[in-house]
Amino acid sequence: MTQAPTRAVGPKGFRSAELGWPELDRIPHPPRRVPFLGDVLGVNRHTPLQDTLRYARRLGPVFRRKAFGKEFVFVWGARHTADLADESRFAKHVGLGIANLRPVAGDGLFTAYNHEPNWQLAHDVLAPGFSREAMAGYHPMMLAAARRLTEHWDRAAEAGRAVDVSGDMTKLTLETIARTGFGHDFGSFERPRPHPFVTAMIGTLTYAQRLNTVPFPLAPLLLRSASRRNAADIAFLNRTVDELVRARRADGGGQGDLLDRMLETAHPETGERLAAQNVRRQVITFLVAGHETTSGALSFALHYLARDPGVAARARAEVDRVWGDTAEPAYEQVARLRYVRRVLDESLRLWPTAPAFAREARQDTVLAGEHPMRRGAWALVLTPMLHRDPEAWGADAERFDPDRFEAPAVRSRAPHTFKPFGTGARACIGRQFALHEATLVLGLLLRRYELRPDPAYRLRVTERLTLMPEGLRLHPERRTPVREPVSEPPCPVPGAGD
Repeated sequence: MTQAPTRAVGPKGFRSAELGWPELDRIPHPPRRVPFLGDVLGVNRHTPLQDTLRYARRLGPVFRRKAFGKEFVFVWGARHTADLADESRFAKHVGLGIANLRPVAGDGLFTAYNHEPNWQLAHDVLAPGFSREAMAGYHPMMLAAARRLTEHWDRAAEAGRAVDVSGDMTKLTLETIARTGFGHDFGSFERPRPHPFVTAMIGTLTYAQRLNTVPFPLAPLLLRSASRRNAADIAFLNRTVDELVRARRADGGGQGDLLDRMLETAHPETGERLAAQNVRRQVITFLVAGHETTSGALSFALHYLARDPGVAARARAEVDRVWGDTAEPAYEQVARLRYVRRVLDESLRLWPTAPAFAREARQDTVLAGEHPMRRGAWALVLTPMLHRDPEAWGADAERFDPDRFEAPAVRSRAPHTFKPFGTGARACIGRQFALHEATLVLGLLLRRYELRPDPAYRLRVTERLTLMPEGLRLHPERRTPVREPVSEPPCPVPGAGD
């Protein structure tokens, strides 16, 4: 059994006096710092991550920012990040927006503190649900969800309409994780508006982000109405999941999916089972994290494919060659789309949809031989800047180029320079699920459509803890007709509410 990281600090640790960086004054910060307010001049509260990236370019690979009495250290240099990835010296730190999600996700896999025993218990119980055998079992359900997307896009293509890429990818990935993990159907493509679960989820993510942009003592006053909405959103998420679990128990079990594992599987060594409250938290974690980041990754990839006809043609040619005229690809055929996977990786490099992860020192140490850190000191790794470090990615690091992920290029780069799924023992447990789903969907869409962009569109990125293209619309045009699969009706909704 993998040992869970020890807990170095708890949910506090935001005040600069508690940061644990003995030589904090050596670390640069933005100019024009204002008393109490800190480094907030010129910062847009809707785009704090992108504003921080602009400071990172000016201040270097280790810098700090202060806002409303809270001071944070940011890291993005490849050499420094590689040091933070050392599991013997550093562990995951739950802070900032992640800690703000604990009212809804509690000690779920993503938001648990390192000392909380349910993290290790849930990890060990659920890890087999992401084995190769389990993934092969999910593949037909991924195809079924993708089929509903293409039916929707076919209607748009016939009518000459553009599609809302980010909205449709959100519908797709929600249906995929709900169906494969929990045997549930939200009916997203049959709704004129997003499912209320999506609305509530976006509300909780947005509220968690907003908490970082206001002074903590004033948050109850400034965010009074937003706090009430957030409480209602959390209550709706909880009710939806509770209904889903009740329906599963009433049915006497499913077909060995993630929910069955949560409800029925005991730890192989200790015999422990997940408590009912923790099951709820894990389901919410998977439904939110299991679709929000993948939908963003697909949306960014489709943006770049539509903007680069040469890359799109090369990817499409690979799909046609590897899949041939097979109506629907087999599980094994997805991994053979190596160039399509490189397109996905390059999109995740430029815009990792989970754009940061925090690491804390297990004991007193020195970061990269330069910056002393006391036990419990933590730093936030800015993944989009790590993925743009010219020392690792070259002087043209801002350019979209899937060939950066050809095998020789990958071998030539230093370790820990590509981290879209976090790092270490607490890295994303569903990484292979997300990569298989996204590669499959890109292959299906490339084979079926030519994707025409709006010439006037310029990429805008919206932030709600995760990243997503804003206002991205494409015109899908059907290619030469492909063999039509037999249509499959949606699976029934087991009374999970609206």
